[in-house]
Amino acid sequence: MNKLLVAVLCFAIPLTVFAGDNGYKVTYDGGSIPDTKAGAGMKLAIDPNQIRLVRDKADAITIPASSITEISYGQDVHRRVGAAIGLAVVSLGIGALMALTKSKKHYIGLTWADGDKKGGFAMQCDKNDYRGVLAGLEGVTGKKAVDSDAMTVKN
Repeated sequence: MNKLLVAVLCFAIPLTVFAGDNGYKVTYDGGSIPDTKAGAGMKLAIDPNQIRLVRDKADAITIPASSITEISYGQDVHRRVGAAIGLAVVSLGIGALMALTKSKKHYIGLTWADGDKKGGFAMQCDKNDYRGVLAGLEGVTGKKAVDSDAMTVKN
């Protein structure tokens, strides 16, 4: 009985590892994807020749990797004032320390031109997936990501 259990587990465990989907959880922040509102949770799948945004197990958009014209990234840094006020009600010392901390949100933007179809969108990535998403997009498209914080705009 033990040998049968060991044999089943030897086959079942590797199958569960390979059954996992390859994708990153992102939050759509705005752009030209139809019927999609900002703040919608999506999954970004990077395939060898295309990039897909999946919402509710259906493709929201599929973009050929060769049609991507630009990849940009940036961060939004802000202080945690609301959380600090909430903690200050309970404990003044912890609330004051919380006011000194900062929160970062990581954003990645894509623009594309595929014949007549042009568009773009911005998405918020998890801080742990941010670099992996950028590396994956750069590898598939062959384009170097541009730091939007370092860009200077001249009027």
